[in-house]
Amino acid sequence: MDLTSLSALELGRKIKNKEITVEEAVRAQLEQIKAKDKEYNCYITVMEEDALARGKEVQQLIDKGKIDSPLAGVPMVIKDNICTKGTKTTCGSKILYNFIPPYNATVVEKLLNAGAVVIGKANMDEFAMGSTTETSYFGETKNPHNTEYVPGGSSGGSAAAVAAEEAFYALGSDTGGSIRQPSSFCGVTGIKPTYGTVSRYGLIAYASSLDQIGPMARNVSDCTAVLDIISGYDSKDSTSLEGENYNYTEALVDDVKNMKIGIPKGYLGKGLDEEVRAGILSAANVLREKGAIVEEFELDVVDYAIPAYYVIASAEASSNLSRYDGVKYGYRTEDFEGLQELYKKTRSEGFGNEAKRRMMIGAFVLSSGYYEAYYKKALKVKARIKEGFDKAFEKYDIILGPTAPSTAPKLGESLSDPLKMYLGDIYTVSVNLAGLPAISLPCGTDSKGLPIGLQLIGKHFGEKDIIRAAYSYEQSKG
Repeated sequence: MDLTSLSALELGRKIKNKEITVEEAVRAQLEQIKAKDKEYNCYITVMEEDALARGKEVQQLIDKGKIDSPLAGVPMVIKDNICTKGTKTTCGSKILYNFIPPYNATVVEKLLNAGAVVIGKANMDEFAMGSTTETSYFGETKNPHNTEYVPGGSSGGSAAAVAAEEAFYALGSDTGGSIRQPSSFCGVTGIKPTYGTVSRYGLIAYASSLDQIGPMARNVSDCTAVLDIISGYDSKDSTSLEGENYNYTEALVDDVKNMKIGIPKGYLGKGLDEEVRAGILSAANVLREKGAIVEEFELDVVDYAIPAYYVIASAEASSNLSRYDGVKYGYRTEDFEGLQELYKKTRSEGFGNEAKRRMMIGAFVLSSGYYEAYYKKALKVKARIKEGFDKAFEKYDIILGPTAPSTAPKLGESLSDPLKMYLGDIYTVSVNLAGLPAISLPCGTDSKGLPIGLQLIGKHFGEKDIIRAAYSYEQSKG
């Protein structure tokens, strides 16, 4: 039996039924990483010794009946911008190449309490700034479906690890589509939760008002099981929301009868690859045949999402990344005279081109004379986008569309044209601006054999609606 090809829940059941030990699962996963990761570069850090020790510890807890999670003992990977105590957390950047956090992020603590075995830290675009995982200081990650193509980003290492069977599930972070787009490109499932339902404590910030941690896995059920574990109020996170009983697994029902699904007309218009359009419409027809009410509608406000997103995200990044100056931790230039030169040379040498570009844009839009013209205007557009979605959800239970306008581009294509890379986020960034939940799941492949991603968007706290629709569609595909 090939353990690494099992789903996370399948492996969890085998461990619980004592068909497999946790140590066997961990060793199988480590062997898979050793065999494949030189080709794909999904990992920045592989925690071999820690994972084996943790496997023995979890096995003892399971044997004593102290852990009853469906994912106990299952090896997983964490994106390298989520803090892990005693293990390097680099954000894919030279400037944090040696940073070892003294604490765990809340999501990591929750997973450990549920018996997770963290096998390593996943590669990513530097500070989550990118859509291809090519801006990492630790080298590009390649798409397991075809190594000439990108895995997407910024959580490309997480998505590729799951697709390459180098992890059973992963955590990623989503600022403007960074869970959903790489899930689409790598043919896995990823959920971006409602803003505030999953703690951001211990997530190294890119854009604080948009960032959200979420799960990535091989199917909807695995993703839902992870989301159940990591969701919930956290007093350490000022953006965390109280009072919700999430229990998402109860939404895993194959029933979309009379569910109202809207497809924005603009989502199927100019700029969308024909093969992607065909895949999305085919998925919509599957749901229609299963009893859903599917129709197109106008959602023009999302046309302004890209400029609003990049103004807001870059402005927040400019502020958040100002703390990396070579004084307290991380990279420090070796040759400098005085504090100003320390700052200047450390940041010049420590940050890559994409991070510098976004910080400079952010500093510009926040500067005197431009704040009103750019940043304040972008915040007004953000409010309008939220209003547009709120109005749509008065009529529809969920919104359906593509995750990305095309399948994965070839390595090197996007970096040569940053504006084209930014426009590739057209279907995902509005979800973050409005704070909504969304899921991406596979809905076929194109003529090159590259996966196509279907995106389902829900209202605030509407995770159960998108999970139900996604699960129902997945069941129809067998």
